[in-house]
Amino acid sequence: MIATATAALFVIGAAGCSTDSGETRQPSSTVATATTHAPTAAPPVPQGSDGVDIERIEYLDPADADPAENWANLYLPAGDHEDGSVPLVTIVHGGGWESRAGAEQFDEMARDLASRGLAVYNIEYRRVGTGGGWPTTFHDVARALDYVPTVAESHPQLSIDDELVIGHSAGAQLAVWGGTRHRLEDDEVGSRPAFVPSRVVSISGPLDMRYAVNHGNGRVIKQILGGTPEQVPDRYESVDPIQNLDPQLPVILFHGLADDDVNPDNSRRYTAAVHASGGTADLHLFDGETHTSLVHRQSPAYQQIIDRLTDVATKELDKLRNE
Repeated sequence: MIATATAALFVIGAAGCSTDSGETRQPSSTVATATTHAPTAAPPVPQGSDGVDIERIEYLDPADADPAENWANLYLPAGDHEDGSVPLVTIVHGGGWESRAGAEQFDEMARDLASRGLAVYNIEYRRVGTGGGWPTTFHDVARALDYVPTVAESHPQLSIDDELVIGHSAGAQLAVWGGTRHRLEDDEVGSRPAFVPSRVVSISGPLDMRYAVNHGNGRVIKQILGGTPEQVPDRYESVDPIQNLDPQLPVILFHGLADDDVNPDNSRRYTAAVHASGGTADLHLFDGETHTSLVHRQSPAYQQIIDRLTDVATKELDKLRNE
């Protein structure tokens, strides 16, 4: 059974935000939390499948990049296509902003969307444990999004006039933040974007980060931002989705009511805030679905989400063609 509240925005991520395990120790300082590690090679490009081709994209200059982390896989419907005829969707995976989860988690979803005629840009970025943290993780995601126009230039079949960004869990926070970067001050991380998505989708996202700190996600949020809301308030104000609303950005939210990792009230609170600002948010709550079940094929809700994403992406492209 699905409970639905009206609103709109799109983001998709992967594995969940870690919950706290009784740990109450506060960070000893508020310095940047970026970590270093010995660079390794990126994983191989996944094999293509029937009707789907896959290419590797490197979105950072070699001098700035970690070759193991700063890349994306581009999933393309096979065959020849007219210029501007294939809608592009970007996926930002989750995993608590930590190294334990990577872009490979969304290989199945990327293939399923590509098999329906969409192109998918599935990005990898540095996380805590793989050279990321504050502010590196946010710089990486911003640069990956800003590379979308370059991807479209080299793949003229792509349409980015109404591009969706999808995120799950921590990736949802990054995706929704990515949709509002044009509202940042010039000195903030990710400001002055070269590309701004027109729609965002959040799946199981901690979109009220101050609330999430005290409701199950304190350890990972304090780790990625380098402190509590009281210790580093400027960082929360800059990247917390609920503090950076854009009424012009449609948002779609999916959340399982059995989610024990990220409280569904995150999505409820964000939806209410969007509505109060005069914007649109489309919230879908799924009975019995957990934090990660929504992004796995075995879940009944998964197919509904794929159908909705496909429908929105193709309808908006048709609307643009008819204008």
